[in-house]
Amino acid sequence: MATQIQQGQRVAVSIDTASGGGPLEMWRHGVGVGGINALPLPQSVIEATRSLRPRLIRVFIQEFFGVYPEHGRYDWTRLDAYLGSIAQTGAKMVAAICIKPAEIFGGIDHAVWRPGDLDEWQSLIRALVSRYSVERELVSHWEIGNETDIGEDGGSPFLIPDPLDYAEFYRFTASSVREAAPHVKVGGTAACWVNNEPLPGFVASCAADGTPLDFISWHIYHDDWTRHALGVREGRRLISQLNQPAPEMMVTEWNKGFDPTSVADQALMPRRAALAAASILAMHQQALDWSFYYHLWDQYVDPTEFGRFFSPAGVDNMYHHWNEAPHRFGLFSETCDIRPQYFVFDLLSRLGDTRLIATGGDQVDRLSLLSGQGPDSVSTLLANVSLDEAVSAPLLVTVTFSHLRPGPRLLSIFRIDEDCRWDAVTRQLRPLETRRLIARDEFECQLFLPADSVSMVTLSETDGAARWTP
Repeated sequence: MATQIQQGQRVAVSIDTASGGGPLEMWRHGVGVGGINALPLPQSVIEATRSLRPRLIRVFIQEFFGVYPEHGRYDWTRLDAYLGSIAQTGAKMVAAICIKPAEIFGGIDHAVWRPGDLDEWQSLIRALVSRYSVERELVSHWEIGNETDIGEDGGSPFLIPDPLDYAEFYRFTASSVREAAPHVKVGGTAACWVNNEPLPGFVASCAADGTPLDFISWHIYHDDWTRHALGVREGRRLISQLNQPAPEMMVTEWNKGFDPTSVADQALMPRRAALAAASILAMHQQALDWSFYYHLWDQYVDPTEFGRFFSPAGVDNMYHHWNEAPHRFGLFSETCDIRPQYFVFDLLSRLGDTRLIATGGDQVDRLSLLSGQGPDSVSTLLANVSLDEAVSAPLLVTVTFSHLRPGPRLLSIFRIDEDCRWDAVTRQLRPLETRRLIARDEFECQLFLPADSVSMVTLSETDGAARWTP
């Protein structure tokens, strides 16, 4: 360790605590869950998620909830329990409409998107939205479809790659959503990438005929955080053609790239947390409205349930994808064991409400950082991760806080690394160091950032009397 510290590339970062760079709003980066089975969230996952104070969680309304078992009859039993468990986290929901009852659409074919009876479909959508946006007020955003560009390969029974087809599907579905709950937001297309059809063509169609669109959505699974940022820029370019008020941009699923192997050891690799932190900071820098890390809780597929609305090949793909070679992307394992990425969201939730200007982070391209101020603290979060693991290397960072009000402070340093420095029962990340000190108007400290790690340094007031310089 001593040798690594001495060999770390030296970087100087400065944070002006009087800079006031605007609201920070890290709550815009939440989590998604679902699409796999109908099991409600376990209580331990509910409690841990609630502590992150999420405002929105993205969910799937899948056919295995059985909400329309026969013509004219609704059954909300399973979906009530499922959405009820998510509501216990304190968050509202973005719900992707993926139900496809055989009673309305006929046989199993993900390329069939037009309902056999349009009135029956719209009645079902109105009932669904009334149930969860009016009677229960759980869902604030309705997303029409999921990965409509690839259908069953993306876990959805709808394959609608043609933008004009999707535009038609969106219009007759969204109109029913708005009729049932005029106050909610509606959007799509949840494509696998921002430039994948049907999203660009659909936006162009909305621009041409004035179809109301509250948000656009896409997904990305990629290690390169600059590509996550690129997606936001591309999304902004797409919506710039709309004459109506600009819709929000949502990345309703995102994570690192898929690995060619699937072994248990990957679940606790700190590199995953570092990539997550770098990606969130990159999207936040581009002023993305909402992102949803996929996903919250690892789950398994019941092939029998999927067999009721997926083709045999589609069922086999889901079975392999989740049961045989799982990605282990969840903040929690299927048995509710905590993962390093959870603490990225935990640390981000502690940054404060006001962004501070930080300089010097661009000295090395593998360093991502963000600084914030709360009512009685200033903090900086840093991620050291390289796209090329072969050249990953440690950093020795000198962090300087300026324009402090002199007085007593508590310095806390947290780090997410291979040491798994957390309490599995309380779900608390233990600090690497805490110490009391007296700070002048300028204070500096040094941080060691191993390769593929995330750190946060916080200066807190040690009593209620001291206040930061405005």
